[in-house]
Parts: sequence; C-alpha cells; structure tokens
Amino acid sequence: MRRHHHHVYVIELSPDVIYEPRFCKANPDHVRGKPCVYVGMTGLNPDLRFDKHKAGIQSNRYVLEFGLRLLPALYEIYNPMPYHAACEMEVELAIGLREAGFGVWQA
Repeated sequence: MRRHHHHVYVIELSPDVIYEPRFCKANPDHVRGKPCVYVGMTGLNPDLRFDKHKAGIQSNRYVLEFGLRLLPALYEIYNPMPYHAACEMEVELAIGLREAGFGVWQA
C-alpha cells in the first residue's frame, strides 16, 4: 500500500495583494482586516513547496510577490492524504476561508 504524501497548504499573502485587480475581483466579499491567502496542494512537503514558490520555481505570481509565510494552523490537520482527496480539500479549504471573509487565491 502506498503512503499518502499529498498536502494542502495555505500561504499568508501581504495585505497589499488586495490592490491587484484580478485578486480584488476574485474576492468581492473580502472582509477588511482578514488575511489574504493562497491555497494550494502539493506532493511535496509544504515548507519545500513554499520555498520553491519564493524561488520562482513553478511559482504563483501572488506567492512570489506577496507570499509571507505558511499558516499551518489552517491545514495541518488534513495532511497527508491521497492525491484525489488533496485536490478536493484544496477547493473545500479555499471555499471555507473565503466564506470566513479571507481574501483567497486558489491554484
């Protein structure tokens, strides 16, 4: 039996990301003062994936320019998991955070 090794992760983004037109348009219900985050999934350790984002390797532009730190309190309880579960959890987590007033960008 293969070991589950996929992870969802959440990266805190600088509040300045809200001034990016595409990010702002995607988050019309963002509650001022709530964090802006990037939600992703990976087959890597989330720390390594964050480092790759910041190094410009398969990076999301918002993470590269605005990424501050991982927020493990928002995702650690779910990891690790099978690939398909991680794909679904990435979407569910993004929806839940957006409903809680976060500004969210999801891969």
